[in-house]
Amino acid sequence: MSGKWGLRPLKEAVPKGRMMKRLLFVVTVSSMTLSALPAWSGGTIERACLRADRPNATRSLCSCIQKVANATLTGSERSKVAKFFKDPHKSQSTRQSDRRSDEKFWKKYKQFGAHVSKYCG
Repeated sequence: MSGKWGLRPLKEAVPKGRMMKRLLFVVTVSSMTLSALPAWSGGTIERACLRADRPNATRSLCSCIQKVANATLTGSERSKVAKFFKDPHKSQSTRQSDRRSDEKFWKKYKQFGAHVSKYCG
């Protein structure tokens, strides 16, 4: 049976198995593209790390730190950490803060630092 423009409904047009294979293909290609994007464009932490003008801040180290951040921190947390590279005093202010949200963030930041040490050297 044809629809409005002479097209068959999707259910009839593509067998269920082929439709699932197409969907899986699209999801796989999309995830590969999105996972490569931060490495290509550089994330906020990677860029801040490279701009910090520290002698040990190599592209590979900063990239590794960004990858760990992508896996362990939210976007807003990554932005906050990136600001620490530019102004290290902000990290001290956050660490010494009495705000519950800063205390919670600092615990997560310490875990992030432990992961960076383990995976990035």
